Amino acid sequence: MAGVAKLFDGHIVNKSNEPVDLNDDIYKGKVIGLYFSAHWCPPCRGFTPVLIEFYKNYSKEKNFEIIFISSDRDERAYNEYYKDMPWLTLPYSERKKKEEIGKKYHITGIPTLTLLDGDSGDIICKDARDKIQHRDTRGEHFPWKPS
Repeated sequence: MAGVAKLFDGHIVNKSNEPVDLNDDIYKGKVIGLYFSAHWCPPCRGFTPVLIEFYKNYSKEKNFEIIFISSDRDERAYNEYYKDMPWLTLPYSERKKKEEIGKKYHITGIPTLTLLDGDSGDIICKDARDKIQHRDTRGEHFPWKPS
């Protein structure tokens, strides 16, 4: 997974705060969702439970993983928000990496869920939130590649 692994440069951790190697075979061929969100943001707090449900129901079947990238104002808020999320995260302390990734993918607001081809790092879908929340709630057309 050179694409997304290179993007994060070893800075991803799991729920136990252990480093995750995105080059590991279990991530090959996966769709990776970058979830930009924050505890203080009402639309984020409305979408996160929907995304958690979608992830629990479809992540194995659809072969995808999510990485939470926080826009919280402090680490306490980040920890409070992330505790209910079942996926990977960029640690709060990695503010510079967050800014770099946000710029690369032109993230201008939250919540934003951008889907990437894990192997290449190329964008598959810039607006997966809208698909999951409104247009394709069961993911029948996931990962919503452009036609």
